[in-house]
Amino acid sequence: MRIGISVCSAYAVEDPRLGAKHMIERARVAREADLDSLFVGDHHLTAQPYYQNTPMLGRMLAEWNAKPAGALYLLPLWNPVLLAEQIGTLAAIMQGRFVLQCALGGEAKQSVGMGVDMRDRVPMFEASLSIMQALWAGETVTHERFWNIKEARISPVPATQIEIWVGSVAAAAINRTARLADGWLASPGMGLKDAVDQLNQYRQACAEHDRTPSAVAIRRDVFVAPTSQQARQFKERSLAKGYRGFPPEALLAGSIGEVADEFAAFGQAGFTDIVVRNASSDQAQSLATIEALGEVKLRMEAE
Repeated sequence: MRIGISVCSAYAVEDPRLGAKHMIERARVAREADLDSLFVGDHHLTAQPYYQNTPMLGRMLAEWNAKPAGALYLLPLWNPVLLAEQIGTLAAIMQGRFVLQCALGGEAKQSVGMGVDMRDRVPMFEASLSIMQALWAGETVTHERFWNIKEARISPVPATQIEIWVGSVAAAAINRTARLADGWLASPGMGLKDAVDQLNQYRQACAEHDRTPSAVAIRRDVFVAPTSQQARQFKERSLAKGYRGFPPEALLAGSIGEVADEFAAFGQAGFTDIVVRNASSDQAQSLATIEALGEVKLRMEAE
């Protein structure tokens, strides 16, 4: 079981430099905790500061190591030639392999604001992925359906293959993930039972498409506390405020041992990676959780 982190990109701060500083600090502490992967998310047209993935990841890589790193991109919102170039550059400056997490993007306001018809998201997603893979292979691409692309080539092309994980929930989307991607990224808003049900759907789809995934990952919103009581109090307060609309079983708060046991259950079910998101917005608590995840990892490796 590999433990990675998706660093929060949204911060309610008056000085935008503070949010960027928090992200850089979290990346550095994640490296010191010897976590296995580093990611950032993708969102647009936000009311409060949301730090864009490509430039922030480029800065955070200076705090990272030779382990995998990457970013989520909502593919229909991006010109695929521009995105292929940006990922090619990121892959050139990092030591480890680049993992592209990608999804459709489900917010109508965001899609409309970016000039995307929600009805076109699925074919745009598939076309974007196909175009970028061709460009990364050094091919020349022409495409006219969604983007007016004529004889495009990019440089640099990645020295190693870009690994692609797709986030999906619906049955049709899980099937599409098995057909197109190297790995699956399960939703954070599920407990273990629902996650296993979807994992079984994904396994069946992989079998139908004769694919062997490189990663079966799930995001978990996590808070690690010194004691079980402190963790329980944090979880109760968070759920009382309607934390992301999550059911109680989807928010993981516990001591180092309790979190290690929960992670182990996902590993036993067949997940290869847990990508942690900090459940607390407080920077000190978030850094403490990231540090504690290093202890969680050591405990799991010892068992």
